[in-house]
Amino acid sequence: MSADYGPLLDALRGVRWPARRAVAAAPSGAHRSRQRGTAGEFTEYRLYRQGDDPRALDWKLLARSDRAFVRLSDDRALLPTWIVLDGSASMDFPEGAGMSKWRMACAVAVGLAAVAHASGDPVGVLALHADGVLRMPPRTRRGTVREIARSLDAVRAGGTSALAAALMQIPVTARCVLVTDCLGDHDATVKNASVLAAGGATLECVHVVAREELTLPAGIFRAQDPEDATVWRVTSPDVQRGYSARFNAFRAQVRDQWRALGAGYTEVPTDVAAARAVRAVVAGLAL
Repeated sequence: MSADYGPLLDALRGVRWPARRAVAAAPSGAHRSRQRGTAGEFTEYRLYRQGDDPRALDWKLLARSDRAFVRLSDDRALLPTWIVLDGSASMDFPEGAGMSKWRMACAVAVGLAAVAHASGDPVGVLALHADGVLRMPPRTRRGTVREIARSLDAVRAGGTSALAAALMQIPVTARCVLVTDCLGDHDATVKNASVLAAGGATLECVHVVAREELTLPAGIFRAQDPEDATVWRVTSPDVQRGYSARFNAFRAQVRDQWRALGAGYTEVPTDVAAARAVRAVVAGLAL
């Protein structure tokens, strides 16, 4: 796969991705921190206590009220962002010249990395694929997004999913963005994601769905299981109707599972523009 991400990155200039909730204390950055301090945006007063920095006193208020108050504010912090990509065989669908789930996943990952990096956040990638694992720890240095794009360009989808185990490598102080078709070991993945959520991690699920999965071709044809080449299924009109009902129920279940964890959830069909998909994820909106 060779992709030109220039137009995508141009379309995302100026987009910001604030954390949906206060983040753990970290070096100063763009996100509201759980730590309260005396720098940043003012929020409230508190009575002065022994040990407080005298420089935080509001001297004008002291002169008016004869009581010593400290100005408190929400500190701002960096939010390390891990983008975890599912590169299993089911993501390599449909094959051919069209937009596969894997190509869409890579475009969304690069776009999200660019938006997070523009805010000064460290960005890294963990991608499971046909030939192993691509692991790039979060960095803020210049050229990080270009390195991510170039590395993903060299990856091909294939093999089976092992996302559940991969999630346990993500620190609970990070924002974890899972880009997947939610097949394979999805239930185990949700279970491990709940551990991250309980520890305070910020979770996002980007559910990539091929347009061909949403609307099957008309007529009778044979379909091969993408993760088991020995399995073929014949799809008659009756089979298609049953498939559509089950797939819609599956999508609703996946959405509810992630939202129950307090995670962001965005379903991304492969026929939408990647920039539009990234903006939807960042804003927490449905496509």
